[in-house]
Amino acid sequence: MQERLKKILSQRQKQRIPDDKGVPAAVLIPIYNKEGEYHLLFTKRTEMVKDHKGQISFPGGAYEERDETLLNTALRECTEEIGLSSEGVEVLGELDDFLTRGSGYIVSPFISTIPWPHSLKIYPKEVEEIVDVPISALLDNSCVRQEAELVDGEIVNQYFYNYQGKVIWGATARILKQFLEILAEVIGGQSSPETEHSNCVT
Repeated sequence: MQERLKKILSQRQKQRIPDDKGVPAAVLIPIYNKEGEYHLLFTKRTEMVKDHKGQISFPGGAYEERDETLLNTALRECTEEIGLSSEGVEVLGELDDFLTRGSGYIVSPFISTIPWPHSLKIYPKEVEEIVDVPISALLDNSCVRQEAELVDGEIVNQYFYNYQGKVIWGATARILKQFLEILAEVIGGQSSPETEHSNCVT
């Protein structure tokens, strides 16, 4: 899967948002193989962070000058937030930039594979817990709902992914939706028919 995904990502044109539209930031989309099934790693943010309190997100954060590149930002934040060393991380490609509403971050998502099992250590000021979700559950249509919302006079679609009582929404859900659409190309456009993830209730 990794090589096919890497090839598709290398062939697409990334849609960028100019830096003057917000604060540059980056996240890592960590994919790993756990017991023969691919999973994604998310974090649940604490109530102590400045923005997006209590939300489920990909690990990452705001760009700092010392980073030099947004990929370095994503890797640094992963080390700080969950103790994920950049050693063994294979970056497969990038998704489009996404603008967070309200907080005004321009988020650059980097898709990567990470080794598993991995000894992770959360930074308790920022991360409440690590959220492990099988990709097959996210591809199950029963796990997602869509709502139309009026934003700045424009109708936009909002997405909500539900898994075992946890809800992924906002910019993370929009990033996730684009990732799953690209992944569908890799696996032939077939959504998962699995029904074992009975906690996917929208």
